[in-house]
Amino acid sequence: MPRTIWSGAISFGLVTVPIQVVGATEDHSIRFHQYHLADQGRVRYRKVCELEDREVPQDEIGKGYELTKTQIIPITDEDLSSLPLPTAKAIEIDAFVPLASVDPIRIAEGYYLQPAGQVAAKPYKLLVQALGRSAKVAVAKYAWSGRERLGLLRVRDDVLVLHAMRWPDEIRDPTELLPPPVEVTEEEIEGALALMDTMTREDLEGEEFQDRYTEAVARIIEAKRESKPLPQAPEPEEPAQVLDLMAALSQSVQKAKASRSQEAGPAEVHELPKPKKSAAKKQPTTKAAAKKTAAGKKTAKKTAKKTTGRQPRSA
Repeated sequence: MPRTIWSGAISFGLVTVPIQVVGATEDHSIRFHQYHLADQGRVRYRKVCELEDREVPQDEIGKGYELTKTQIIPITDEDLSSLPLPTAKAIEIDAFVPLASVDPIRIAEGYYLQPAGQVAAKPYKLLVQALGRSAKVAVAKYAWSGRERLGLLRVRDDVLVLHAMRWPDEIRDPTELLPPPVEVTEEEIEGALALMDTMTREDLEGEEFQDRYTEAVARIIEAKRESKPLPQAPEPEEPAQVLDLMAALSQSVQKAKASRSQEAGPAEVHELPKPKKSAAKKQPTTKAAAKKTAAGKKTAKKTAKKTTGRQPRSA
């Protein structure tokens, strides 16, 4: 069972839901320590007082705000727990919005909200079912870890999830990163859509969505432990410069088609649109047809003239 990060309540109008916050994700990365190369002794970071030049135990360490170089304003945990903020003890819901209206770049780490005791069961389930039926998410404010945050509340498998959100002024303006103006043809857009359709899937399960970096590090550690040769890394492919987008899209569709066939048998593949013939190429055909029609009219006129000039035979 994950440890409780924070305890408080969800404030939903006049409804209060006591909750406990626990982590919703786990980090499975392999951790490294720093050590002395000469004797493999651990290298550790120690907390040393600059004035006394000695290591200080944790019970002698506190927080403070540096007003000047010589004046520190001490701040205790009790000070922070009694902040004059309604969000210091509660997650206050301010609004409900469609999830599509929230830019994903603003969504950060997620936490599960667990009902705290039997008294929280009914209002907790009420909020879960109301959110599920409305197809909306709640935007709330809360305060912990030394700051007030904006949060997003949603439902996952009948459990409330709180996602930390970044404030609007924390998002950098991306306009300066725009590429220079270029033109993209309709055929190229349709080709990209065909490739997207070919690569579309219903879930994110499978070998391609596993952490291969951690697996590779584990193989290196195992090889070194057993004094075996290290696994050889594949030669990195140099990214090719795309000169013909349609050709690159066509090759990508065929590659995706082959990959999907190997994984799950025949898959629906959308063919690339055939390039449209330009008006310049159609002109010769039109002229040839016009010449042929004119020649036909000329022949018909000659035939009619000959026919008119004949005298009828007497009986």
